[in-house]
Amino acid sequence: MIDSELMKILCCPETHQGLRPAEGAVVERLNQQIAAGRARNRAGATVKEPLEGGLVRADGKYVYPVRGNLPIMLVDEAIELV
Repeated sequence: MIDSELMKILCCPETHQGLRPAEGAVVERLNQQIAAGRARNRAGATVKEPLEGGLVRADGKYVYPVRGNLPIMLVDEAIELV
């Protein structure tokens, strides 16, 4: 999991909204979509690697993936939550 001190300073690189850790059910749902080949990131690429976790933007529209305990804070890597 991401260090609590790091969570205090992380924000969405696009809107500067705060972030919160994704709940397990959200990560599981996204991983099911990834396994089925239905998950796409904002760049339009199919997401192929399962998520270890995620950081949800404050408005709940996007999740930034966490892989290897590192948040991937790139706008194009965000996955829309629908």
